Amino acid sequence: MPFDLTKVIRPNILALKPYRCARDDYSSGVLLDANENAYGPAITIEQEGDLNRYPDPYQLQVKERILKLRGLSSVKNLFLGVGSDEVIDLLIRIACVPSKDKILITPPTYGMYSVCAQINDVAVVKSMLNVENGAFQLCLDDIFTQLKANPEIKLIFLCSPGNPTGTALKHADIKAILESDYEGLVVVDEAYVDFVDKEEGSVATWVDRYPNLVVMQTLSKSFGLAGIRIGIAVGHQDVIQILNNTKAPYNIGTPSALVAADALSEGGLDKMYSYRKRLIGQRQVLIEKLSSFPVPGIGNILGGNDSNFILVQILREGKPCSERAEKVYTLMAESLGVVIRYRGNEYGCQGCLRMTVGTEEENEKLLGQLEEALKTIA
Repeated sequence: MPFDLTKVIRPNILALKPYRCARDDYSSGVLLDANENAYGPAITIEQEGDLNRYPDPYQLQVKERILKLRGLSSVKNLFLGVGSDEVIDLLIRIACVPSKDKILITPPTYGMYSVCAQINDVAVVKSMLNVENGAFQLCLDDIFTQLKANPEIKLIFLCSPGNPTGTALKHADIKAILESDYEGLVVVDEAYVDFVDKEEGSVATWVDRYPNLVVMQTLSKSFGLAGIRIGIAVGHQDVIQILNNTKAPYNIGTPSALVAADALSEGGLDKMYSYRKRLIGQRQVLIEKLSSFPVPGIGNILGGNDSNFILVQILREGKPCSERAEKVYTLMAESLGVVIRYRGNEYGCQGCLRMTVGTEEENEKLLGQLEEALKTIA
């Protein structure tokens, strides 16, 4: 059935008259309209950009470069947030009435979906991934059962590649949800998508076909810019306009925008692709070395390995053991100088540690200290 945005977005948000800021009208000339400090910023180091001026509220230069990179049709399909977390929060706020509406997530998955839902007093419905043999794929029958039983679900969050699963979801399964009779928004979180080196990559270009699809991306992972906090939403221009209406007027600061624009330049992209190639190569090195580890205690490497991390089981007496995994994690962080992530409390991740792919030197230290930890903790 045709997608009706008015059935998804809260009535008060649809009726919202957004704050109109000074830079919406004029951005050149003698600017005496925004009560800025005309003498400039009170800093002692040279900084690029007019830091005494409010930034472009829509950051068109950055969006134009993302559009070219991702093969999108218009900057009207793009929204920029303070990290993907702002995008998650805004999507819940524009769609879900507190204490009434719900979101659906597919554990094990990124924890901020539930955190943002709780902050906004929105219930969370869970449809567990198929975790058999580390598959980490959608259970479509269960998702459709949950949607039927919970008509208040306004948003479905799908993480592809997943965190902590490191697994890209099957495109056919995402398409099945988009082409069903579900009337809410389907949000695909592609934070790690640039590390996918097979067919099940980005679905960002699908937004022209599916008006209820929102794709989230970020500059934090493949671009190595976690410190500037730039999250991206790709969607139908009507959804993007509502996000723009709802956001804070100047949510992306000038320093972050300048760095983002440089990273998205031809030179920046060359560097990103070079680092991506090296990280994927080091990912394979870690997989091979962990698969033939010199001391016992390493189990299966779970998932599709489509991200910049590896999810590996820690064993005790041949079985995945969360207790041992947590002790290994703690020893490595507190005594051996290597910090990884314990994930053994996640569904389908019993005994698991998540290890980010580092540089060649970092990975060698990781492997050496992991060997030491396994020798110390039986």
